[in-house]
Amino acid sequence: MATRETPAARIERLLNAGDSEGALSAANELLAKAPNSFLGRFGRARAHIRLRNYIDAESDLEIARKLAPNDEHALLVHANMVMRLGRTDECIEGLRAVARGRGPHALEAAINLLQTYFDAGRFEEMESMVREGGVWTKDPRASLHRARVRALNDREAGITELIAVFRSSQPLILRRYAGFEAVGHLDKLARYREAFLLASEIHAATTGPLDMDPWLGLTAQQLKLFEKAVPHFQPRVDPVQAVAFVVAMPRSGTTLLEQMLDRHPDIGGIGEFDGLDLVCRTLAMQPNWPRLQAAVSTQVFCELQRRYLAGAHQIRKPGAKWTLDKSLRTWRALPEIAATFPGAVCINVDRDPRDVATSIFLSYFNPLTYEWTSSFSAIREVITCQRRVVPRAFEVLGLANERIVYEDLVENPATDATRCLRRMGLRMDERVLSPELNLKAAVTLSREQVRQPIHQKSIGRWRNYEWAFDGSWDGIVGEHNARRRRQM
Repeated sequence: MATRETPAARIERLLNAGDSEGALSAANELLAKAPNSFLGRFGRARAHIRLRNYIDAESDLEIARKLAPNDEHALLVHANMVMRLGRTDECIEGLRAVARGRGPHALEAAINLLQTYFDAGRFEEMESMVREGGVWTKDPRASLHRARVRALNDREAGITELIAVFRSSQPLILRRYAGFEAVGHLDKLARYREAFLLASEIHAATTGPLDMDPWLGLTAQQLKLFEKAVPHFQPRVDPVQAVAFVVAMPRSGTTLLEQMLDRHPDIGGIGEFDGLDLVCRTLAMQPNWPRLQAAVSTQVFCELQRRYLAGAHQIRKPGAKWTLDKSLRTWRALPEIAATFPGAVCINVDRDPRDVATSIFLSYFNPLTYEWTSSFSAIREVITCQRRVVPRAFEVLGLANERIVYEDLVENPATDATRCLRRMGLRMDERVLSPELNLKAAVTLSREQVRQPIHQKSIGRWRNYEWAFDGSWDGIVGEHNARRRRQM
């Protein structure tokens, strides 16, 4: 006779199978019968996290931790979640508690702790932990962390170790991380040919097949949509207050801009918040979206706005009135923003497309969803689409916006910061000119740069890789330079 599956086992099975919606439903069924079930609360929290419902997840985790205050798995999950919410110190405290134990989750906590130290720039603590060793050294990911520490003290030796990890039989994502970190070190040592060749090798070995349709097709759809009359996009929800989005390609100076504006006491940067992903996923499932906005229930927009604002307010720093979202999705989600967040301010920042392309090609991106980063011609196509769709979307959708150029921002930061703040109805504050003093962790590819005073060293970086560009770039580069001249 087959053994009957318990409710808790069902939740775990569905989570392991990647069925987050199913796990959520199973957890709700269990909690309807047993509201004080730790496994029900914890299972539902994990399902919520995978669905990026962080407000609900934290509520369930709080109850779960009261029901079982010493459960290390719950402590680990909570620590990882609060890191996503920007609460670095709380994350580190929780990971340390689990990593010091002898339970089954100590290894994972230790690995996550090392990654958090690295992301937060707390290199002395990372180095000390690597010296001490521990159970985590048996994990394949240990090789990456050891190589990172080696590179802190001996860059050449660190590069050798990182390349060895990339060319090993370790898991693909680990190899990709290690390889691109080696590329970064080679670039800093002005060994540009080596950096370029290694990046090309990494892309060939670890990036998924190139498929431009999801990116170019969406842009074409939006441009066709923007040919219609403006009333087609009239929102049916109340305007939001004090919400801003950075609208830009990756590697365009978005982290610098966020770290600057976050220094203003009234602005709380929320990083690459997942809330906009939920908005886009939900609306994509609605019939005829975005071609026929009226077919979507007003209640859907109201609920999406409510959930987003609840999450954004949870993340932003205490005392801030504004939230500043730098999700990489924004330039492809302007219809969703216009319909769900009327009254929001959009800050568009563009950078020399050759510098953008160079930085993207030499950096780690998800190899499946950002497979176009493996090709300079594909990168150029995406940049071209972005620069066609953004100004047209601003015009048609009536979004309040400020458009700045990265090179102008770093050459005269006070001028562009003042423009952004004025658009948000705020006065200039000199603190925004010292982003390197920002204690907020920058968990992005630009984390090292933004810990330095504003500088112009990254302008013209493409010249180190001039051989990668041909005449096909002349048009988009000319448009960018002309825009600079108009704004000077």
